[in-house]
Amino acid sequence: MRINWNYIKMIGLVVLIMGLYAFSNHRNDKKKVNGIKIEFVGDQNLYVTPAMVNKLLIQKYGPLVNVPKENLVLNTMEKVIEANEMVKNAQVYLTMNGELISKILQKKPIGRIEGPTKYYLDDEGNRMPLSSNYSARVPIITGNITGKCLEDVYVILDYINKDDFLRKNVIGIHIENEENYQLRFRMENFVVNLGNVKDLEEKFNNFKAFYAKAAKDKTLQEYNIVSLEFDNQVVCTKI
Repeated sequence: MRINWNYIKMIGLVVLIMGLYAFSNHRNDKKKVNGIKIEFVGDQNLYVTPAMVNKLLIQKYGPLVNVPKENLVLNTMEKVIEANEMVKNAQVYLTMNGELISKILQKKPIGRIEGPTKYYLDDEGNRMPLSSNYSARVPIITGNITGKCLEDVYVILDYINKDDFLRKNVIGIHIENEENYQLRFRMENFVVNLGNVKDLEEKFNNFKAFYAKAAKDKTLQEYNIVSLEFDNQVVCTKI
């Protein structure tokens, strides 16, 4: 019987490669963590700090430097970091040289609730605690704060944040009730009665048209109430 040496060589090569791969993986698993690095992506305002993240991991796992890589469960570590109320998402991985990297995306506040309990409303409409490290410059929410009203406030804030003019100028929302929300502006003395959250685009377009004309005429200071509650019109009350 003729021996097919090419076939035997191929099998030997495959076995050798598999052996080297298994050996490499075994050696890699035996390596230890030689450093930890915390990186924040997106907004650089640090509501949670690298020291706070390190503390979370140490409380759960103890010191991680010199821990064998095979002892780490990375997706579990991600969940530990994401348990922090200021963290939106975490990605944990090991580099080839043994450095443990944690990339963290923080929650983004879009409004600050000033009621019996103080907290932020984030960009997904969820509660976010205040931070002792950084205070966000976002509109202040006051008044009759209820669950339904906060849902409406989130809709208003979401619209405001997509509009350059409104985002730069609206500094507060006061909740009268579910049918009337008042806006306060940075440079003006008047309040804007928005009404409910229906037809926001039409209401704000009407308001911006009024604002542009009044600014041109230099009459903005003559008003104390600007109402957008009525269909397709702006009703103003002078001082």
